[in-house]
Amino acid sequence: MKLYVYPNDNLASLKAYEIVKKALLNKKNSLLGLATGSTPLKLYDLMIKDYKKGIISYKEVKTYNVDEYIGLEESHDQSYRQFMNCNLFNHIDINIKNIYFPKGVGNINKNIKEYDKTLESLGAADIQILGIGSNGHIAFNEPGTSFDLKTHVTNLSPSTIKDNSRFFLRRDQVPTSAITMGIKSILKAKKIILLAFGENKSNAIKKLLEEEVTEDFPASALKDHPDVIIICDSDAAKKIKYN
Repeated sequence: MKLYVYPNDNLASLKAYEIVKKALLNKKNSLLGLATGSTPLKLYDLMIKDYKKGIISYKEVKTYNVDEYIGLEESHDQSYRQFMNCNLFNHIDINIKNIYFPKGVGNINKNIKEYDKTLESLGAADIQILGIGSNGHIAFNEPGTSFDLKTHVTNLSPSTIKDNSRFFLRRDQVPTSAITMGIKSILKAKKIILLAFGENKSNAIKKLLEEEVTEDFPASALKDHPDVIIICDSDAAKKIKYN
């Protein structure tokens, strides 16, 4: 693991974008694994800005996202598909046919099998972007999830529901389950960038860096990956020692 700590999330996001930009310039048909939530928003904004400047094109890029809420249609304003449309896809020249999402409605068991087949056909992502939950979840792999799982349904922990409630008008509107890529699938990426911003992520970062690999802390699985870059702001890194 490599660790980079910056004074704020603007500089941290810029570092992440520099890595993504280099990959896209070297390989026009890169495959990117993307995450939702507030953490990657400034990274996506930088991607949009360079596209509008004519520096980067996404015409040949393929993307997949790691999760979706159970019970929300793609068109729902709080679905992760709409989140990505609003914060990235609608503002770049990506081909809609090159965007892949798990489906959280309909026959869920069928959706799981189809998404695993899709991921297998796409192959290893050139870069996987991840955030980390305050309880150490990555994607929606909650504590206690087997590292051997591929795409699956997960019940969201109370802490995850609380964290996600800021995006909904009322807490009782927050979905309590999701379809998510498993850790086994996530670890297939060639390179993983883990972003962590804010003091509420400081315990998780400390635990990730200082404690052993355990399914009780899903992010610890990243220690077994050969190319993981952790990019934090100073608040998220406040409980660890770094140079």
